[in-house]
Amino acid sequence: MSGLLALLDDVAGIAKVAAASVDDVIGQAAKAGAKAAGAVIDDAAVTPKYVQGFSADRELPIIWRIAKGSFKNKLVFLLPVGLALSAFAPWAIPPLLMLGGAYLCFEGAEKVAHALGWGHGHEDYEGKADVVEDPAHLEEQKARGAIKTDFILSAEIMTIALSNIPESNFWMEAATLAAVAIMITIAVYGSVALIVKADDAGLAMAARGRLGLTRALGRGIVKVMPGFMKALMVIGTAAMLWVGGEIIVHGLAQMGVHGPEDLIYGAASGISGAFGEAAGFVKWLVKATLNGLLGLAIGTALIPVGEKVITPIWRAFAPKAA
Repeated sequence: MSGLLALLDDVAGIAKVAAASVDDVIGQAAKAGAKAAGAVIDDAAVTPKYVQGFSADRELPIIWRIAKGSFKNKLVFLLPVGLALSAFAPWAIPPLLMLGGAYLCFEGAEKVAHALGWGHGHEDYEGKADVVEDPAHLEEQKARGAIKTDFILSAEIMTIALSNIPESNFWMEAATLAAVAIMITIAVYGSVALIVKADDAGLAMAARGRLGLTRALGRGIVKVMPGFMKALMVIGTAAMLWVGGEIIVHGLAQMGVHGPEDLIYGAASGISGAFGEAAGFVKWLVKATLNGLLGLAIGTALIPVGEKVITPIWRAFAPKAA
């Protein structure tokens, strides 16, 4: 009997350790995932455009297909690569982060330029309007395009998360990175599904609601959603520029170039010192603004390269992905 009690005590001890490990993984995943906020917001802001123009009954299946592709991108391809980099080539992580940051700056600056009427963006090209696709082929093309875009954003998210996971053993890093991948994918595509179907829910409430309040709420949802989508795009663009600029500045500092980081930190500290209890928020706001302006400048400089060089080459070798 005493042996059985000792065994049960050992099992309880192991369970406590396992539960603590799960808590550590979830906690580290949440902190690491939060650092990738810019890419996450952009992912949620960009994805709804891929279901525009399709019938309501095809929206959720398309989102689910893209979500499955995103899980595959993160867990099958990017997770092993990230762990291999962490184990064998940690020196490569800052340059890769900076490359991803430059891409975020380019995407954000291109959206700003397009909003101001300058250029048409790398997704627009001569003859695009003349291409006629049947609905099934168009859905296939849109889904593949969305999964390719997700791969780039997922690579950025996973690399940022990896760089913010505290040093630990291989299995803890693997579990934390997997948790980041699963949590972020569910959050992004769950949010996208809610956003995309909000109009339909509002219309149904407005047409079939039993109470006047329900019908009024439905009409309000339908009226608010276009403005909400525009606001989401603005927030996503600002987040891309801010995070992209910050990644590049931090990467330069890790590679020994501390000037930009010191300049931004000094300016933020100097300005925030006059705001008393709000100094912490003001300091963050100034840093984010300066990083965003730097990201906008870098992205603007990259627009000609992206639109005139990289995109034509990509379309020449992968026309189906254009």
